[in-house]
Amino acid sequence: MENGSSSTGDAKLDRAASQWLRYDKNPKTASMVQDLVRDRAVEDLKKCLSSRMEFGTAGLRAAMGPGTSCMNDLTIIQTTQGFCRYLEESFDNFKDRGVVIGYDARAHPPSGGNSKRFASLAAAVFISRGVPVYLFSDITPTPFVPFTVSHMGLCAGIMVTASHNPKEDNGYKVYWENGAQIVSPHDNGIAKAIEENLEPWPESWGAEEALKSLLLKDPYKDIHTQYFKAIQKHCHHRDINKRSEVKIVHTSVHGVGHAFVQSAFSAFDLHPPYAVEEQKDPDPEFPTVKYPNPEEGEGVLTLSFALAEKEGATVVLANDPDADRLAIAEKQESGQWRVFSGNELGALLGWWMFHCWREQNSDAAAVKNIYMLSSTVSSKILRAIALKEGFHFEETLTGFKWMGNRARDLLDQGKMVLFAFEEAIGYMCSPSVLDKDGVSAAAIAGEMISYLATKSLNLSQQVTAIYEEYGYHLSKNSYFICHDQEVIRSLFERLRGHGGQKDSYPTECGRFSIAAVRDLTTGYDNSQPGNKAVLPASSSSQMITFTFSNGGVATIRTSGTEPKIKYYTELCAAPGNSDMTHLKKELDDLVVAIIEKFLEPEKNKLLPKPA
Repeated sequence: MENGSSSTGDAKLDRAASQWLRYDKNPKTASMVQDLVRDRAVEDLKKCLSSRMEFGTAGLRAAMGPGTSCMNDLTIIQTTQGFCRYLEESFDNFKDRGVVIGYDARAHPPSGGNSKRFASLAAAVFISRGVPVYLFSDITPTPFVPFTVSHMGLCAGIMVTASHNPKEDNGYKVYWENGAQIVSPHDNGIAKAIEENLEPWPESWGAEEALKSLLLKDPYKDIHTQYFKAIQKHCHHRDINKRSEVKIVHTSVHGVGHAFVQSAFSAFDLHPPYAVEEQKDPDPEFPTVKYPNPEEGEGVLTLSFALAEKEGATVVLANDPDADRLAIAEKQESGQWRVFSGNELGALLGWWMFHCWREQNSDAAAVKNIYMLSSTVSSKILRAIALKEGFHFEETLTGFKWMGNRARDLLDQGKMVLFAFEEAIGYMCSPSVLDKDGVSAAAIAGEMISYLATKSLNLSQQVTAIYEEYGYHLSKNSYFICHDQEVIRSLFERLRGHGGQKDSYPTECGRFSIAAVRDLTTGYDNSQPGNKAVLPASSSSQMITFTFSNGGVATIRTSGTEPKIKYYTELCAAPGNSDMTHLKKELDDLVVAIIEKFLEPEKNKLLPKPA
């Protein structure tokens, strides 16, 4: 490309650019690539075209823009063609059952990409193959897609969303016929099919024609009705809800959640929450927040706190932009706001779901049919509750894809899955949706708050009561940012080759003695027979868990969707041990030791989580 002569790499880039311009009918992204070719902008072209977004169990997530490394019209078409082919091979009755497609409100004017257009193009691909498509006519929360798959018995579902990622990003999330996110080997099969179907089929660009097809149906009205009917099974205190005087503020953080949470509160006969006016309508620019992620805590909730002060509200509920997560904050007697961690909310909602179940069921033996799930990096509080109350608790790999699929297996065996959660503020309170659902969780939390108020209790007091009864579970989670894959690899390899020996893990971290190590990258677990881990291993991601002699657990892992090294720590105390000052200091010291001894941020040039 440079000086009129091309190296092998440049020739490959030339071919990629030429193929892109042959296939891409979006004038904005085509012209962006044309400009890069004209300007001989080799590095920028490499960023666009030298690699393809990797299709994994989370589907796709990347920035919107031109080229194979980004989310755009052409990569959506190519991905959907591959997915369509894979579904044709997987289901004999695919053309009878069909798929559902939902989308959020994200948009990227420079490249002409937006979630609704991507969803329409995906619909066009399926319709061109004679497949019925249930395409929502308006934005919906992510949980509506898995709900629709299960409720209507469809083969698959697609949600176009990047959840709480930065505004430039978009994503393509995929559900299987069981209503849960895909797991291996489907991801590999779909990825292979995408590579085999890169050239757009003749009708794949025909979004406008597809929208007129008889194969296209709009499930919005019916699913809206059926979803709110389904979640009412978890409303147990309607009279209390009607009389409740607790004032609650809700923010949808410029996402899709506002109308749906209002409807969920109405379904439970709860007074409507006060909506944060500046954030209640969808806005792809997310103008009032630095990051549209309620997990980041107070910065996202500033406007909510201001509205709460004005209205005299004591609780704030916040959904992320696609409304599958839920954050909760409560005003303390001091006037300060307490933002609960995902683990604390998991304790509260888990306790509440079991409390309500027990109120409805007098048969003591029935508890043996109850299951709760959480991911392995989440608090072990459900395990402690299960041990005392007699129900079953299971741990899965990180991510709701694992909990959703395990829940489906258990439901198929006639078991009752009462609750599942992950520390990243994700909760599954109803088996109608086999994924995290911030809409049903908001209404169920609203009822729990109203019930506690009748006992003169607030959330902070109740979470303390749970820990007093079942044992304190203190957790501290955070992350470092690292863009260098080699640094990440060597950091984890050093932990695996302690003292220069392979499969030799550390036996201590500072003053803390290590009792057991589990490495789910390699499948090693020295607490199990034959040192073999029970949970499935995956060499494609890094994840090591250390169990300490003092009751502490720490997991260090890489993120599947962001350039982060995450750490999760928890100190589990026996019931009755309530010396909080000592427990907090012990956990703080453990976290410092893990950062200094294992992560070595200065040596590895790791950037701390932004303040």
